[in-house]
Amino acid sequence: MGAFCRDCLSDTGDSLRCPTCFSPRVLRHPALDTLTNAHVDCDAFYATVEKRDDPSLADKPLIVGGGKRGVVTTACYIARTFGVRSAMPMFEARRLCPHATIVKPNMEKYAGVSRQVRALMMELTPQVEPISIDEAFMDLSGTARLHGMSAAKVLARFAARVERTLGISISIGLASNKFLAKIASDLDKPRGFAVLGRSEATAFLAPKPVTFIFGVGKVAEKRLVKDGFRLISDLQKADERDLFRRYGAEGQRLHRLSRGIDHREVNPERERKSVSSETTFERDLASFRPLEKRLWSLAEEVSDRLKEKKLAGSTVTLKLKTAEFRILTRARSLESPTQLAGRIFSAARDLLGREIDGTRYRLLGVGVSALTDAEDADPPDLIDHNAARHAAAERAMDRVRGKFGHEALMKGLEFEGED
Repeated sequence: MGAFCRDCLSDTGDSLRCPTCFSPRVLRHPALDTLTNAHVDCDAFYATVEKRDDPSLADKPLIVGGGKRGVVTTACYIARTFGVRSAMPMFEARRLCPHATIVKPNMEKYAGVSRQVRALMMELTPQVEPISIDEAFMDLSGTARLHGMSAAKVLARFAARVERTLGISISIGLASNKFLAKIASDLDKPRGFAVLGRSEATAFLAPKPVTFIFGVGKVAEKRLVKDGFRLISDLQKADERDLFRRYGAEGQRLHRLSRGIDHREVNPERERKSVSSETTFERDLASFRPLEKRLWSLAEEVSDRLKEKKLAGSTVTLKLKTAEFRILTRARSLESPTQLAGRIFSAARDLLGREIDGTRYRLLGVGVSALTDAEDADPPDLIDHNAARHAAAERAMDRVRGKFGHEALMKGLEFEGED
């Protein structure tokens, strides 16, 4: 059975502690030297970055999130012991952990650290598939000769390097496919490294609820439970043809994943589905003007991200959450893809106007989907010459801001009052 020390990478044999450095962090698994699919997840990412930058917070409960009416973005592991969880309303988090330090999110800083982690991954293999700002899949097949060691040891060395150079910690899941690797990365947090082999997958998954399979939400769970599939073991016992008759292609997916079978490859060219931004208000808003003002800021944020990633999109979606926590989404398709704040704002503004009926809203968001390369964005309009002038003006503003900062130029809407 393969076994090595995660701290010094020495082979440990049957020893419970490393005979070289005496570390108890020994990784042991029969398939350790052959597995190459990994899922890397940054531990409590935003909170860990904040603690890195302010060492006085190291041993204190920390919550990253909005104001009193916002939600928890990330909670450190100390705060989690009090029951605080991501996406929890801030008022509930404050009640559970009143002595926690609360920090507002700094997405620009987190994105910078994310890029640094990604750069270190790319030094190991080009087969890196980002999933979000703080996690990614990696495929290290065929890299053993290049690195002179197994994929498992390469990943352990990588984890140590991230801690040493970036001051944050990561957890790693190593398995035969993406589904099992993602599961494994959650088994030993924080600073974890877990291995889940194909041969043990069926027994491991059997007692888990069906929601353990990604994509099975509350609605799907209700239908599955109604049909007698409460645990993954129930899916394992079912005939694949029967699941297909009941649920179509989704039935086949459930049948395979329940047995730990996943044929998806790590895709470094994974297409991002949408770019969006949203904000929760300190007090509910019902009038058009204050909502419009905030909508412009969100449209600019989305536009900036599209331009940074050289993307454009042809569907604009407006998101609203009422004071009663009911979520409304409205979408509009554009004639051509855009990355311009003006066009995003104009489409979303029209959608917003239709929802102003006295309803009070606590959250506003805007997103762009149906993404494509920026080369296809905002073609000249042969009929509307004003559109061309507005596009040229916005790109001129981008150039000034790129040189002197975002505050160098601001749209008049940003200075208007809210009456």
